[in-house]
Amino acid sequence: MNRRDFLTTATAASATFALAGCNDSNRQAIDYSKHPEKKSEDEVNGEAREGTLGYKKRVNINRNKKTVIKLATSWPAHFPIMGTGVEKFAQRVKDVSGGSLEIKLYPKNTLIPALAVFDAASSGQIDAFHSGPYYWKGKNSAFSLYSGLPFGFTAEEINSWVLFGGGLELWREQYAKYNLHPFMGGNTNIQMGGWFAKPINSLDDMKGLKMRIPGLGGEVLAKLGVNPVLLPAGEIYTSLERGVIDATEWVGPALDIKMGFYKVAPYYYSGWHEPGSILELTFNKYSWNKLAFEHQSIIEVASSEMNANMTYEFHAENIKAFKKLKELNINIYQFPKDVIEAGKKALKDVTTELSQKNSDFKKVYDSIENHLELSKEWSNASLRYFLNER
Repeated sequence: MNRRDFLTTATAASATFALAGCNDSNRQAIDYSKHPEKKSEDEVNGEAREGTLGYKKRVNINRNKKTVIKLATSWPAHFPIMGTGVEKFAQRVKDVSGGSLEIKLYPKNTLIPALAVFDAASSGQIDAFHSGPYYWKGKNSAFSLYSGLPFGFTAEEINSWVLFGGGLELWREQYAKYNLHPFMGGNTNIQMGGWFAKPINSLDDMKGLKMRIPGLGGEVLAKLGVNPVLLPAGEIYTSLERGVIDATEWVGPALDIKMGFYKVAPYYYSGWHEPGSILELTFNKYSWNKLAFEHQSIIEVASSEMNANMTYEFHAENIKAFKKLKELNINIYQFPKDVIEAGKKALKDVTTELSQKNSDFKKVYDSIENHLELSKEWSNASLRYFLNER
Protein backbone atom coordinates (compact mmCIF):
# COMPACT_ATOMS: atom_id res chain seq x y z
CA MET A 1 0.00 0.00 0.00
CA ASN A 2 1.43 3.39 -0.93
CA ARG A 3 1.35 6.45 1.32
CA ARG A 4 -1.63 8.05 -0.43
CA ASP A 5 -3.73 4.85 -0.16
CA PHE A 6 -2.75 4.51 3.49
CA LEU A 7 -3.84 8.06 4.29
CA THR A 8 -7.11 7.62 2.43
CA THR A 9 -7.84 4.37 4.26
CA ALA A 10 -6.89 5.86 7.61
CA THR A 11 -9.18 8.87 7.04
CA ALA A 12 -12.09 6.63 6.12
CA ALA A 13 -11.50 4.47 9.18
CA SER A 14 -11.44 7.54 11.46
CA ALA A 15 -14.74 8.72 10.05
CA THR A 16 -16.26 5.30 10.67
CA PHE A 17 -15.22 5.27 14.31
CA ALA A 18 -16.54 8.82 14.75
CA LEU A 19 -19.96 7.83 13.38
CA ALA A 20 -19.98 4.78 15.62
CA GLY A 21 -19.93 7.16 18.61
CA CYS A 22 -23.30 8.70 17.64
CA ASN A 23 -26.54 7.68 19.36
CA ASP A 24 -27.93 4.64 17.48
CA SER A 25 -31.48 5.99 17.84
CA ASN A 26 -30.56 9.04 15.76
CA ARG A 27 -29.11 6.95 12.87
CA GLN A 28 -31.27 6.21 9.85
CA ALA A 29 -30.76 3.38 7.41
CA ILE A 30 -29.71 4.47 3.97
CA ASP A 31 -31.94 3.26 1.15
CA TYR A 32 -29.40 2.40 -1.55
CA SER A 33 -32.18 1.94 -4.08
CA LYS A 34 -32.55 5.75 -4.03
CA HIS A 35 -28.85 6.18 -4.64
CA PRO A 36 -28.03 3.72 -7.43
CA GLU A 37 -24.35 3.31 -8.24
CA LYS A 38 -23.33 4.24 -11.72
CA LYS A 39 -22.19 1.13 -13.60
CA SER A 40 -18.67 1.09 -14.88
CA GLU A 41 -17.79 0.14 -18.43
CA ASP A 42 -16.57 -3.25 -17.17
CA GLU A 43 -19.92 -4.02 -15.52
CA VAL A 44 -21.81 -2.99 -18.61
CA ASN A 45 -19.65 -5.43 -20.56
CA GLY A 46 -20.49 -8.24 -18.13
CA GLU A 47 -17.38 -8.14 -15.92
CA ALA A 48 -17.86 -7.71 -12.20
CA ARG A 49 -16.35 -4.57 -10.65
CA GLU A 50 -14.31 -4.49 -7.43
CA GLY A 51 -16.65 -4.34 -4.45
CA THR A 52 -19.49 -6.07 -6.29
CA LEU A 53 -20.66 -9.66 -6.05
CA GLY A 54 -18.67 -11.97 -8.31
CA TYR A 55 -15.58 -9.78 -8.45
CA LYS A 56 -12.31 -11.72 -8.25
CA LYS A 57 -9.36 -9.54 -7.49
CA ARG A 58 -6.27 -10.32 -9.53
CA VAL A 59 -2.96 -9.22 -8.14
CA ASN A 60 -0.08 -8.89 -10.56
CA ILE A 61 2.50 -6.52 -9.17
CA ASN A 62 4.74 -7.23 -12.14
CA ARG A 63 2.12 -6.59 -14.81
CA ASN A 64 4.03 -3.74 -16.35
CA LYS A 65 7.44 -5.35 -15.94
CA LYS A 66 9.05 -8.28 -17.70
CA THR A 67 11.69 -10.58 -16.28
CA VAL A 68 13.59 -13.00 -18.50
CA ILE A 69 15.34 -16.08 -17.12
CA LYS A 70 18.03 -17.84 -19.14
CA LEU A 71 17.69 -21.58 -18.57
CA ALA A 72 19.99 -24.16 -20.20
CA THR A 73 19.28 -27.90 -20.29
CA SER A 74 21.29 -31.08 -20.71
CA TRP A 75 18.79 -32.35 -23.31
CA PRO A 76 18.33 -31.73 -27.05
CA ALA A 77 15.50 -29.44 -28.15
CA HIS A 78 12.09 -31.16 -27.97
CA PHE A 79 13.66 -34.28 -26.44
CA PRO A 80 10.75 -36.52 -25.36
CA ILE A 81 9.48 -36.12 -21.80
CA MET A 82 12.59 -34.48 -20.29
CA GLY A 83 13.02 -31.79 -22.96
CA THR A 84 9.33 -31.31 -23.70
CA GLY A 85 8.58 -31.31 -19.97
CA VAL A 86 10.83 -28.28 -19.48
CA GLU A 87 9.22 -26.59 -22.48
CA LYS A 88 5.77 -27.07 -20.95
CA PHE A 89 7.09 -25.71 -17.64
CA ALA A 90 8.38 -22.56 -19.36
CA GLN A 91 5.05 -22.02 -21.08
CA ARG A 92 3.15 -22.55 -17.84
CA VAL A 93 5.27 -19.95 -16.06
CA LYS A 94 4.65 -17.46 -18.85
CA ASP A 95 0.89 -18.09 -18.83
CA VAL A 96 0.43 -17.92 -15.06
CA SER A 97 2.54 -14.77 -14.77
CA GLY A 98 0.52 -13.05 -17.46
CA GLY A 99 3.67 -12.75 -19.54
CA SER A 100 5.62 -10.88 -16.88
CA LEU A 101 8.01 -13.81 -16.40
CA GLU A 102 9.58 -15.49 -19.40
CA ILE A 103 11.93 -18.46 -19.32
CA LYS A 104 14.16 -18.50 -22.36
CA LEU A 105 15.28 -22.07 -22.99
CA TYR A 106 18.67 -23.10 -24.35
CA PRO A 107 18.77 -26.83 -25.20
CA LYS A 108 22.08 -28.62 -24.81
CA ASN A 109 25.02 -27.14 -26.70
CA THR A 110 23.07 -24.14 -28.04
CA LEU A 111 24.56 -21.90 -25.36
CA ILE A 112 26.17 -24.23 -22.82
CA PRO A 113 27.52 -27.80 -23.29
CA ALA A 114 25.21 -30.45 -21.81
CA LEU A 115 27.43 -31.25 -18.84
CA ALA A 116 28.63 -27.69 -18.20
CA VAL A 117 25.30 -26.25 -17.05
CA PHE A 118 26.14 -26.62 -13.34
CA ASP A 119 29.25 -24.46 -13.62
CA ALA A 120 27.49 -21.97 -15.90
CA ALA A 121 24.69 -21.42 -13.38
CA SER A 122 27.08 -21.36 -10.44
CA SER A 123 29.11 -18.57 -12.06
CA GLY A 124 26.04 -16.60 -13.15
CA GLN A 125 26.54 -17.14 -16.88
CA ILE A 126 22.96 -18.45 -16.93
CA ASP A 127 20.13 -18.09 -14.43
CA ALA A 128 19.07 -21.73 -14.22
CA PHE A 129 19.44 -25.22 -15.64
CA HIS A 130 17.60 -28.53 -15.96
CA SER A 131 19.66 -31.70 -15.63
CA GLY A 132 20.41 -34.56 -13.20
CA PRO A 133 22.23 -34.19 -9.84
CA TYR A 134 24.35 -37.32 -10.29
CA TYR A 135 26.26 -35.66 -13.12
CA TRP A 136 27.97 -33.43 -10.52
CA LYS A 137 29.35 -36.10 -8.18
CA GLY A 138 32.82 -34.87 -9.16
CA LYS A 139 31.98 -31.60 -7.38
CA ASN A 140 30.73 -33.37 -4.28
CA SER A 141 30.03 -37.10 -4.01
CA ALA A 142 26.93 -36.29 -1.95
CA PHE A 143 25.25 -34.77 -5.00
CA SER A 144 24.75 -38.18 -6.60
CA LEU A 145 22.47 -39.13 -3.69
CA TYR A 146 19.93 -36.49 -4.68
CA SER A 147 19.29 -38.45 -7.87
CA GLY A 148 18.72 -41.64 -5.93
CA LEU A 149 20.44 -44.79 -4.77
CA PRO A 150 20.89 -48.31 -6.23
CA PHE A 151 18.43 -50.69 -4.53
CA GLY A 152 16.99 -47.54 -2.93
CA PHE A 153 14.02 -45.18 -3.25
CA THR A 154 11.21 -45.53 -5.76
CA ALA A 155 9.95 -42.27 -7.31
CA GLU A 156 7.25 -41.98 -4.66
CA GLU A 157 9.68 -42.68 -1.83
CA ILE A 158 12.35 -40.20 -2.95
CA ASN A 159 9.74 -37.48 -3.39
CA SER A 160 8.54 -38.10 0.16
CA TRP A 161 12.12 -37.92 1.48
CA VAL A 162 12.94 -34.71 -0.39
CA LEU A 163 9.71 -32.92 0.50
CA PHE A 164 8.95 -34.27 3.97
CA GLY A 165 12.03 -36.14 5.17
CA GLY A 166 14.63 -33.38 5.22
CA GLY A 167 16.13 -34.05 1.80
CA LEU A 168 15.39 -30.65 0.28
CA GLU A 169 16.95 -28.79 3.20
CA LEU A 170 20.17 -30.82 2.88
CA TRP A 171 20.22 -30.38 -0.89
CA ARG A 172 19.84 -26.61 -0.70
CA GLU A 173 22.36 -26.31 2.10
CA GLN A 174 25.00 -28.13 0.06
CA TYR A 175 24.20 -26.49 -3.29
CA ALA A 176 24.34 -23.07 -1.62
CA LYS A 177 28.12 -23.50 -1.38
CA TYR A 178 28.08 -23.34 -5.19
CA ASN A 179 25.70 -20.37 -5.28
CA LEU A 180 22.81 -22.61 -6.39
CA HIS A 181 19.20 -23.16 -5.31
CA PRO A 182 17.62 -26.47 -6.45
CA PHE A 183 14.09 -27.80 -6.98
CA MET A 184 12.88 -31.21 -8.06
CA GLY A 185 12.24 -31.06 -11.79
CA GLY A 186 10.95 -34.50 -12.72
CA ASN A 187 11.59 -38.16 -12.09
CA THR A 188 12.39 -40.89 -14.62
CA ASN A 189 10.64 -43.50 -12.48
CA ILE A 190 12.29 -46.92 -12.33
CA GLN A 191 14.97 -47.37 -14.97
CA MET A 192 16.02 -50.48 -16.85
CA GLY A 193 19.38 -52.15 -16.26
CA GLY A 194 20.68 -51.51 -19.74
CA TRP A 195 21.43 -52.91 -23.17
CA PHE A 196 24.28 -55.40 -23.56
CA ALA A 197 26.00 -56.66 -26.69
CA LYS A 198 26.39 -60.10 -25.07
CA PRO A 199 24.29 -61.93 -22.47
CA ILE A 200 25.21 -61.79 -18.79
CA ASN A 201 25.11 -65.34 -17.46
CA SER A 202 27.21 -64.83 -14.35
CA LEU A 203 29.22 -62.27 -12.41
CA ASP A 204 32.28 -63.16 -14.45
CA ASP A 205 30.60 -61.79 -17.59
CA MET A 206 30.53 -58.31 -16.02
CA LYS A 207 34.29 -58.13 -15.61
CA GLY A 208 36.05 -55.91 -18.10
CA LEU A 209 32.85 -54.57 -19.70
CA LYS A 210 32.93 -50.93 -20.82
CA MET A 211 29.51 -49.52 -19.95
CA ARG A 212 27.99 -46.07 -20.17
CA ILE A 213 26.51 -45.53 -16.70
CA PRO A 214 26.61 -42.43 -14.43
CA GLY A 215 26.32 -41.82 -10.71
CA LEU A 216 26.50 -44.29 -7.86
CA GLY A 217 25.33 -47.05 -10.16
CA GLY A 218 28.57 -46.68 -12.07
CA GLU A 219 30.64 -46.81 -8.89
CA VAL A 220 28.83 -49.94 -7.74
CA LEU A 221 29.37 -51.69 -11.08
CA ALA A 222 33.04 -50.68 -11.00
CA LYS A 223 33.35 -52.85 -7.87
CA LEU A 224 32.04 -55.71 -10.01
CA GLY A 225 34.79 -55.21 -12.58
CA VAL A 226 32.90 -52.96 -15.01
CA ASN A 227 34.60 -49.91 -16.52
CA PRO A 228 31.97 -47.13 -16.22
CA VAL A 229 31.98 -44.45 -18.92
CA LEU A 230 30.10 -41.13 -18.95
CA LEU A 231 28.82 -40.20 -22.42
CA PRO A 232 26.24 -37.64 -23.62
CA ALA A 233 23.15 -39.02 -25.34
CA GLY A 234 24.28 -38.25 -28.88
CA GLU A 235 27.39 -40.41 -28.61
CA ILE A 236 25.95 -43.56 -27.05
CA TYR A 237 24.58 -45.35 -30.12
CA THR A 238 27.68 -44.87 -32.28
CA SER A 239 29.90 -45.93 -29.36
CA LEU A 240 27.91 -49.16 -29.04
CA GLU A 241 27.89 -49.73 -32.77
CA ARG A 242 31.67 -49.31 -33.06
CA GLY A 243 32.45 -51.37 -29.99
CA VAL A 244 33.84 -48.42 -28.03
CA ILE A 245 31.50 -49.54 -25.23
CA ASP A 246 29.94 -52.97 -24.63
CA ALA A 247 26.77 -51.86 -22.87
CA THR A 248 24.74 -48.83 -21.89
CA GLU A 249 21.93 -47.94 -19.57
CA TRP A 250 19.76 -45.00 -20.57
CA VAL A 251 16.32 -44.63 -19.05
CA GLY A 252 13.47 -47.01 -19.89
CA PRO A 253 11.54 -48.43 -22.86
CA ALA A 254 9.98 -45.11 -23.97
CA LEU A 255 13.29 -43.33 -24.55
CA ASP A 256 15.50 -46.37 -25.13
CA ILE A 257 13.49 -47.57 -28.09
CA LYS A 258 13.79 -44.17 -29.76
CA MET A 259 17.57 -44.40 -29.42
CA GLY A 260 17.60 -47.69 -31.34
CA PHE A 261 19.90 -49.47 -28.89
CA TYR A 262 18.19 -52.81 -29.59
CA LYS A 263 19.75 -52.83 -33.06
CA VAL A 264 23.32 -53.04 -31.74
CA ALA A 265 22.94 -54.40 -28.17
CA PRO A 266 19.97 -56.81 -28.14
CA TYR A 267 20.13 -58.03 -24.52
CA TYR A 268 17.88 -55.80 -22.39
CA TYR A 269 17.97 -56.18 -18.60
CA SER A 270 15.66 -55.12 -15.78
CA GLY A 271 17.29 -52.66 -13.43
CA TRP A 272 18.07 -51.88 -9.80
CA HIS A 273 20.66 -49.08 -10.13
CA GLU A 274 18.15 -46.21 -10.56
CA PRO A 275 14.74 -47.12 -9.13
CA GLY A 276 13.46 -43.52 -9.06
CA SER A 277 15.90 -40.91 -10.34
CA ILE A 278 15.25 -37.24 -9.67
CA LEU A 279 15.86 -34.58 -12.30
CA GLU A 280 16.61 -31.07 -11.12
CA LEU A 281 15.54 -27.51 -11.85
CA THR A 282 18.30 -25.41 -10.30
CA PHE A 283 18.75 -21.63 -10.11
CA ASN A 284 21.71 -19.38 -9.61
CA LYS A 285 21.11 -18.24 -6.02
CA TYR A 286 21.52 -14.54 -6.80
CA SER A 287 19.14 -14.79 -9.77
CA TRP A 288 16.60 -16.58 -7.58
CA ASN A 289 16.80 -14.11 -4.70
CA LYS A 290 16.29 -11.07 -6.91
CA LEU A 291 13.05 -12.45 -8.37
CA ALA A 292 9.83 -10.94 -7.07
CA PHE A 293 8.10 -13.11 -4.47
CA GLU A 294 5.20 -13.50 -6.88
CA HIS A 295 7.51 -14.91 -9.54
CA GLN A 296 9.23 -17.21 -7.05
CA SER A 297 5.83 -18.59 -6.05
CA ILE A 298 4.85 -19.19 -9.67
CA ILE A 299 8.08 -21.09 -10.31
CA GLU A 300 7.65 -23.19 -7.16
CA VAL A 301 4.15 -24.26 -8.19
CA ALA A 302 5.06 -24.82 -11.84
CA SER A 303 8.15 -26.86 -10.94
CA SER A 304 6.04 -29.04 -8.64
CA GLU A 305 3.64 -29.63 -11.51
CA MET A 306 6.54 -30.48 -13.84
CA ASN A 307 7.96 -32.90 -11.29
CA ALA A 308 4.66 -34.77 -11.05
CA ASN A 309 3.77 -34.67 -14.75
CA MET A 310 7.16 -35.91 -15.90
CA THR A 311 6.97 -38.85 -13.49
CA TYR A 312 3.54 -39.87 -14.72
CA GLU A 313 4.39 -39.30 -18.37
CA PHE A 314 7.38 -41.61 -18.09
CA HIS A 315 5.10 -44.33 -16.75
CA ALA A 316 2.46 -43.76 -19.41
CA GLU A 317 4.98 -43.85 -22.25
CA ASN A 318 6.97 -46.78 -20.83
CA ILE A 319 3.97 -49.09 -20.70
CA LYS A 320 3.18 -48.35 -24.36
CA ALA A 321 6.81 -48.78 -25.40
CA PHE A 322 7.05 -52.04 -23.45
CA LYS A 323 4.31 -53.45 -25.66
CA LYS A 324 6.24 -52.37 -28.74
CA LEU A 325 9.37 -54.15 -27.45
CA LYS A 326 7.39 -57.37 -27.48
CA GLU A 327 6.29 -56.71 -31.05
CA LEU A 328 9.97 -56.31 -31.98
CA ASN A 329 10.68 -59.69 -30.31
CA ILE A 330 12.98 -58.08 -27.76
CA ASN A 331 13.28 -60.20 -24.64
CA ILE A 332 13.70 -58.79 -21.14
CA TYR A 333 16.36 -60.46 -19.04
CA GLN A 334 17.16 -60.40 -15.33
CA PHE A 335 20.67 -60.23 -13.92
CA PRO A 336 21.90 -63.51 -12.38
CA LYS A 337 21.59 -63.84 -8.61
CA ASP A 338 25.35 -63.59 -8.08
CA VAL A 339 25.37 -60.21 -9.86
CA ILE A 340 22.54 -58.95 -7.61
CA GLU A 341 24.22 -60.12 -4.41
CA ALA A 342 27.58 -58.69 -5.50
CA GLY A 343 25.84 -55.41 -6.36
CA LYS A 344 24.32 -55.10 -2.89
CA LYS A 345 27.66 -55.81 -1.23
CA ALA A 346 29.39 -53.31 -3.54
CA LEU A 347 26.81 -50.65 -2.66
CA LYS A 348 27.57 -51.09 1.04
CA ASP A 349 31.31 -50.83 0.35
CA VAL A 350 30.90 -47.71 -1.83
CA THR A 351 28.66 -45.86 0.63
CA THR A 352 30.94 -46.74 3.55
CA GLU A 353 34.02 -45.50 1.71
CA LEU A 354 32.36 -42.27 0.56
CA SER A 355 30.93 -41.61 4.03
CA GLN A 356 34.43 -41.89 5.51
CA LYS A 357 35.87 -39.51 2.93
CA ASN A 358 33.10 -36.92 2.83
CA SER A 359 31.03 -35.69 5.77
CA ASP A 360 28.47 -34.22 3.36
CA PHE A 361 27.92 -37.64 1.82
CA LYS A 362 27.55 -39.26 5.24
CA LYS A 363 25.04 -36.65 6.36
CA VAL A 364 22.83 -37.20 3.31
CA TYR A 365 23.24 -40.97 3.25
CA ASP A 366 22.31 -41.30 6.93
CA SER A 367 19.15 -39.27 6.28
CA ILE A 368 18.28 -41.45 3.27
CA GLU A 369 18.93 -44.69 5.14
CA ASN A 370 16.68 -43.69 8.05
CA HIS A 371 13.82 -42.74 5.72
CA LEU A 372 14.33 -45.78 3.49
CA GLU A 373 14.22 -48.30 6.35
CA LEU A 374 10.88 -46.93 7.51
CA SER A 375 9.58 -46.91 3.96
CA LYS A 376 10.65 -50.52 3.33
CA GLU A 377 8.62 -51.74 6.30
CA TRP A 378 5.51 -49.95 5.07
CA SER A 379 6.03 -50.89 1.40
CA ASN A 380 6.53 -54.56 2.26
CA ALA A 381 3.29 -54.61 4.25
CA SER A 382 1.29 -52.73 1.63
CA LEU A 383 2.62 -52.31 -1.92
CA ARG A 384 4.59 -55.55 -2.15
CA TYR A 385 1.58 -57.53 -0.90
CA PHE A 386 -0.73 -55.80 -3.34
CA LEU A 387 1.55 -56.28 -6.38
CA ASN A 388 2.04 -59.95 -5.55
CA GLU A 389 -1.71 -60.48 -5.33
CA ARG A 390 -2.82 -58.29 -8.23
